[in-house]
Amino acid sequence: MANSRRIEKVSSLIKREVSQMLINEIKDDRVGAGMVSITHVEVSGDLQHAKVFVSIYGTAEAKKETMEGLKACTSFVRRSLGQKINLRHTPEIRFMEDSSLEKGDQLIQLINRITPLKEEEVRAEE
Repeated sequence: MANSRRIEKVSSLIKREVSQMLINEIKDDRVGAGMVSITHVEVSGDLQHAKVFVSIYGTAEAKKETMEGLKACTSFVRRSLGQKINLRHTPEIRFMEDSSLEKGDQLIQLINRITPLKEEEVRAEE
């Protein structure tokens, strides 16, 4: 089992390399359907598995299409990582959709709607 500093280092390396692959190397049209960004990468303690969390901007259909494209190119991503990162075993890659940014945006919108209502109530009481 690797120590936590090594896990963090491998995680950041995977994030950087996969980001570069999304920009330069992955040619699947489905991946370009929505704007994709990698939010974070979780690597297991034995460095055998890596979950790559991606945030996809676009319609629900574009998100679905993009996830299908990412899942289709996992073997390419793993092979490329094996060539670029010097590890004994290249981790198995799984792409996961990260909807935390959307949830955060919805929460901010709710707070912004509540704030004017509170101000109106204060003015009405005066």
